[in-house]
Amino acid sequence: MTTESPVEEPAGLRADARRNRDRVLKAAMQHFELHGISASLEEIARQAGVGAGTLYRHFPSREALLAAALSDRKSALLAVSRQAREIEDADTALERWLEALQDYLRSFNGLPAPVLAALKQEASPLSLSCETLVSITGEFLERSQTHGSARASITANDLFMCAIGMAWVLNRAEACGTSTKALNSIFASGYLEKTGKTAHDG
Repeated sequence: MTTESPVEEPAGLRADARRNRDRVLKAAMQHFELHGISASLEEIARQAGVGAGTLYRHFPSREALLAAALSDRKSALLAVSRQAREIEDADTALERWLEALQDYLRSFNGLPAPVLAALKQEASPLSLSCETLVSITGEFLERSQTHGSARASITANDLFMCAIGMAWVLNRAEACGTSTKALNSIFASGYLEKTGKTAHDG
C-alpha cells in the first residue's frame, strides 16, 4: 500500500514565523478557491499581512504554495483510497478511486496543468504527490485487470493522464451542455473490457 506523509511546516520555526506561514497558507487556500491556481501571489501576501519576501521565504514557488494548500485534500483523498481497498468488487473499487481522484484534481480551477507538468519535473513540489497518486491508481487498476473488467493494455500512467484530462473537462461540463455524470459514464466504459459495461453493472 502506498502512503505519503502530509506536507509539514519546517522544523524550528519561531512562533511569529509559524504564524506568518499559517496566515499565508490560509490566504492562499482562499485565493486558489476563488481565482484558481493563477491567483496573484502578491494579493495572497497582502491578505496575509506579510510582504512578498516572507511569502517566498516560506513557499519558494507557486507550486510549493499549491502543494501545501492541497495538503488536507490530499490526506482526504488517501483516506478514500483506504476505504476503496475494502470494496470487494474490483471494478467498483477502481471507479470509486477514479471519482475521488478527479474530485481532488478539481480542487482548484486550473490544477490539472501543474499536476501534468509535475509528472515530468521531478524537482516540482507536486512531483511526489503525483508519483503517489499514479502508484495508487496502478494498485486499483491491476486489481481490476486481474479480478474485474479493466483491459490489460491500460497502464496506471494512462489512466492517471485520463483522470487529469477528465478533471479539466468536468470543470467545464455544465457550460458545455453536458454533465459530470454523463462524462464519467463514458470515462468508465473506456477502460472496461466489455464496451458499455460500467462497474455498477456488476
